[in-house]
Formats: sequence, C-alpha cells, structure tokens
Amino acid sequence: MSGRRKLTLGYFVVLLAVAGLNYVPGVRDEAGLVFGVFALDPYDDALHLASALWALGAGLISERAARSYLVLFGLAYLADGVFGLFTGWGFLDLGIFTNASLGFDLALPRLLANLPHLALGGLAAYAGLRKV
Repeated sequence: MSGRRKLTLGYFVVLLAVAGLNYVPGVRDEAGLVFGVFALDPYDDALHLASALWALGAGLISERAARSYLVLFGLAYLADGVFGLFTGWGFLDLGIFTNASLGFDLALPRLLANLPHLALGGLAAYAGLRKV
C-alpha cells in the first residue's frame, strides 16, 4: 500500500474522530465550544463524517483515488481555513452565506479555530500534488 493510500486512511481515522467530538462528555465547554476554541454543529459533524467516508473509500480503492482525494479534499479544506481567517466563517458548512463577515483577524482564537482546516488541508494538498 502506497504512502498516499496510508495517509488517506489516516485522514479517515482523524475525521471520524472529529465527527464524534460533540458526543464525548467533557469535550465541549459551557458555551458549547469544543476544547473552548470552536463550535461544531450537526452540519459540521455531517461534513466531517462524509469527508471521513470519502477518505476511507479512496484509500481502499486505489492510488489514483487516494491522490484525487488528497488534492480535492486538501484544497477545499485549506480554502475553508483561509476563508475562516478572512471572514470568521467557512464555506464548507455554508457559514459565509448565512453570516455577516467578521473581517480579517489573526488573533489567537481565530487562528486556533481555523488551524485544523489549514493544517489538514495543507498537508493533504501537498501530499496529493507532490511528485512521487
């Protein structure tokens, strides 16, 4: 099994865990924030679960499917993180369409809220686009 396929299966595990965070006692604070940093709603949970299942399928099918997943998922999640920095909302959960922009902000809370998508998306895009 190639490194890309293994990475894609790793994304399955990570995204499946993220999809379940709302349902683990003690992970959300009184304000409903996971780890006191970001809010996850049922739309986010569905997005993470769909992304996890997509990763599983791609990782099991072929090297080409894994590469396609890493590129498409990576660019989408990376762009979502960038939108989060610039507007305070992502586009994958339709937040930019339902909320007014909060403006660009690199304060620690905004950075931490968008870091998972920036990191996961950036790593996936890099792994999918690099020459093997």
